[in-house]
Amino acid sequence: MAAEAATFSKEKMPAGTLVDIEDLTVHFPVYKGIMRRQVGAVKAVDGVTFDIRRGETLGLVGESGCGKSTTGRALLRLYDLTAGRIRFDDMDIAKLDSGRLRAVRPRMQMIFQDPQASLNPRLTVGSIIAEPLIEHGVLKGDARKARVRELLDAVGLNPDYINRYPHEFSGGQRQRIGIARALALDPQFIVCDEPIAALDVSIQAQVVNLLQELQRKLGLTYLFISHDLSMVRHIATRVAVMYLGKMVELGTVAQLFAKPAHPYTKALLSAVPVPDPKVEANRKRILLTGDIPNAVNPPSGCRFRTRCPWAQEVCATTDPEWRDMGDGRRVACHFAEEIKSKESGVIAN
Repeated sequence: MAAEAATFSKEKMPAGTLVDIEDLTVHFPVYKGIMRRQVGAVKAVDGVTFDIRRGETLGLVGESGCGKSTTGRALLRLYDLTAGRIRFDDMDIAKLDSGRLRAVRPRMQMIFQDPQASLNPRLTVGSIIAEPLIEHGVLKGDARKARVRELLDAVGLNPDYINRYPHEFSGGQRQRIGIARALALDPQFIVCDEPIAALDVSIQAQVVNLLQELQRKLGLTYLFISHDLSMVRHIATRVAVMYLGKMVELGTVAQLFAKPAHPYTKALLSAVPVPDPKVEANRKRILLTGDIPNAVNPPSGCRFRTRCPWAQEVCATTDPEWRDMGDGRRVACHFAEEIKSKESGVIAN
């Protein structure tokens, strides 16, 4: 990548880090009336800071509407940022114009949630997979066709399917086509936005196994967005937990599933079934009261305090600091150390 393709940050990222996000903020304006006057903003992502290491799979989990997909799309600059910095391989891409961003695009790709909606029904599979190659002027003629056939074979589909249309495939096969399209430009980083949510349970494991195999072969780095904690535990290296536009906890799979430090993480994990009837029968579940607050007008202080069993007066007045707990885990909770020491994990490692 040429130096002029992006703005280099003055400060180098930690060794082994591919993507470094600092204070990422995405607000969507809310308009009202005939004059379309802005009366507020949906704070979809509000000051999120984390990193993604080379070759790892970072799982991003949370309830629906917490900002997971918005975070993933913002990392690829599919949404304009309200504030924050995104450093990709030591390049600050947060404020790049469209021309310079285009030069970085081949290195960052996305696998979308719904394979039926994300594939153009009027194009053949060959044309869909070749579209990124055409757009970026990569390969021509027979070389491009050979590359498309190679990609179909890489995702477990017959290369002779090149002239078929998306409606002729099953949901799992369509998602494989989406994966092949994402791989066309040899990216380093792929955002997987709930790639198995729209698939049958019997097909989900096949797609996840394919993603892991491709990661091993190609050295890919994933941000794996999902609400399926069992699948995240299987595929992820580390897990980040979001609530109402904020990051509340980040740690290794072993740390989070053995001893979660944030009350919200504990509640999420308590809902995951354990494949042992005796343990499941006696396991204590944490039931959160109330609904997720409105993202246009979130609660003061800690956003989780309206549903948190540990909430105290300080939670209403002071936003908890996003801090390192000393074991490589980061958490945003005033009482994280106290919770960690007093309560055992929800799910045994």
